[in-house]
This record gives sequence, structure tokens and C-alpha cells, in this order.
Amino acid sequence: MLVADPRTAAAWRRLRQEIADAGPERRRELLRERANQSRATDLHMIGRAGLGHVGGDMSVLDILTTLFFAVLRVDPEQPAWADRDRFVLSKGHTAGALYSTLAAAGFFPAAELETFAGPLSALNGHPNRVKVPGVETNTGPLGHGLPIAVGMAVAGRLAASERHVYVVLGDGELQEGSNWEAAMTAGHRRLANLTAVVDRNHLQQGARTEETSALDPLDDKFRAFGWDVQVVDGHDHLALLEAFTAPRGERPTCVIANTTKGRGVSFMEDRVEWHHKVPTAEQIALADAELAR
Repeated sequence: MLVADPRTAAAWRRLRQEIADAGPERRRELLRERANQSRATDLHMIGRAGLGHVGGDMSVLDILTTLFFAVLRVDPEQPAWADRDRFVLSKGHTAGALYSTLAAAGFFPAAELETFAGPLSALNGHPNRVKVPGVETNTGPLGHGLPIAVGMAVAGRLAASERHVYVVLGDGELQEGSNWEAAMTAGHRRLANLTAVVDRNHLQQGARTEETSALDPLDDKFRAFGWDVQVVDGHDHLALLEAFTAPRGERPTCVIANTTKGRGVSFMEDRVEWHHKVPTAEQIALADAELAR
């Protein structure tokens, strides 16, 4: 199993404190810069490996950055801390986005990213909890993350722990019925220690979600299952931060984060073919220039 990088973990703590102490616009800028750095890292990682789900990585990175750099109660040097918050990436095919975020927080050395998807690498195409610190459960088959997160929230309640459970779902993934069984259970049990975040980029492999199996009105569906719901701009870090830290009621929370697949790279944005496509060296150079602005 990989181990923490203490120097990077210390830098993560300093940046978290700077973000917490900053005014709103400075906080937004710090989170935007950090997310775009992770986007660039992810692009290079996928380019080296020759595989990855780059479009979904780009759409979810503002969510992951806001959580790991401003919200989650975690410690990269103590990844098994009992009262840590739990984070589940249900859309496990965007493992590259999670790995770039975990490395930036010091859960493991950034140099390990060069092994992504290589022979015997801990950094598989889908995250593995026994190989990568910060990964709470193996994900990849869609529709599994929310049921597991519900179980984690029940366990936290039984343990009288203050830990909160966050799970990020793909919108196409919500076409899996297991999610709605889990949503019904969470609503019935009034799991206020659970937050589900939907990366609502409106695209899935091969088509738009609404062409495949319509999801809207998604907010009303979660409300009908007994959830509190917020709909936000999934690329507005302050809106995300407000949604994640708002006073909680007595029900689980669903944050529907409207995003753009391929966010930050103009030739990828809202293009279905970038669900699973590898950028060329020339395209990576163009993307680097855009993300550095």
C-alpha cells in the first residue's frame, strides 16, 4: 500500500488554512487554481498511460478539490483515523481525478502518478482501498457507491461518531436501480450524516443522459425519497462550499452539481467523445495553456 508524503501533507494543511482564512474571492481563486493544477496533472497522467476517462475527470475536479481542500475532516498521514469523514467516489471510472487530488493532499507521493494504470501499479483504472490511502471502498461497477455510503452512514450513527459521509455519483449512474433502493433507505432512516453529490454533466458513454433514460426532474425525485436537495453550479467553488457546510436538518442531503464534461479544456467541453479518449501531446499542450490562465 502507498504511504503518505509528509512534506506535501504539510503543504496541504497550510493551503487549507489559507483557504479557510481568505475572503470569498480569494478563497474562490485558491480553489480554482488548485483544481486546474489537478486537471493538468490528470491530463498528463492519462496521456502517459494511454487510457482514462478524461471528460468526467475534468467535470468532477472542482467538487473533489472543494471537498478535500476545504471540507473533509481527514488526515493524509493518518488515513485510518477512526473519526475521519468518509468519502466515496461512486463514479470510480474517474479514478484519475481522485488520484491527482489525493496526491496533491499528500496521501501518497505525486511521483506515483507516473505509474497510473501500469503493470503492478497501485493506481488502477478504478480505485482500490487496499492499495491507495484515502480510498474508502473499491468502486467501478456503477450503482455501488451510494449503497455503500448508506451503510457507512448507518455505521457512523451506531458508533455515535461525528464523522460525515460524502459520496459523489455520476448522473448516468443514476439509471442504475440500486441507487434508488439506497436513496429510499437513507430517506427512511433519516441519515443526516450523509451527503450525496451528483456530478450532473448531462453526458454518459455514447450519448446524453436524457436521450438514454431521462433523469429530470432529478431534484424532485430525491425530495420524494426523503432528502433535502440543493442545486448548484458545480464549478462555483463558493456555491459548492456553501452547500457542503450549510446547517443540516434531519434528513440526508443531495447536492446536484451542474457541471460541464471536459471543463476547463475548450475542445473537450460538452463533447460526448471525450468520455473515454486519450489526448495527444499537442492537445495536452493546448490544454495546459488554457488551464494556466
